[in-house]
Amino acid sequence: MTEQINSDYEVSSEGAVRHWEIPYARLEDATPTATNPAAVIDDAAAPGTGLQLTGTILTVDATDSIAIIDFTASMVYLQAVRTVNTYAGEAESAWGIIYVGSPVYYDRSATMPAGVYLSLAAADNLAVANPLFGFVVPANETDTFGKAAGVAGNTWDCAVMQVGAGN
Repeated sequence: MTEQINSDYEVSSEGAVRHWEIPYARLEDATPTATNPAAVIDDAAAPGTGLQLTGTILTVDATDSIAIIDFTASMVYLQAVRTVNTYAGEAESAWGIIYVGSPVYYDRSATMPAGVYLSLAAADNLAVANPLFGFVVPANETDTFGKAAGVAGNTWDCAVMQVGAGN
């Protein structure tokens, strides 16, 4: 008996792409910028539970105050990730090394550098749970790990596979 490949169906390696319009007022950062991470405010669950819808901003419409955000699960984008692990009040107090598979959180701490929204910290500077944004993956075959924390923390550009809206 010979094996044969059936050709009467289609398959795709891509899941459903999820791009949705979200009003600025529903975002953690009410002045969004294209390519930045985003977290949607959910009055019932957030902040503080670590359960928030997160994704990457594709475009912004300043006239209508709407951002189009990619919430596709497992989509990979290059993002700035801070190596902070924990805070002591308003200050960063401990840093970690970024490895493949490191969890990355949408960090709303006031101490984050301008334009940086992601870190290794599961809780912000007020000890409130940060929402899980995704996981670090290799950006290409020459990407090296661990990305050092340094003496007072570093920010690295990392490929992050976002959790998004789930499967």
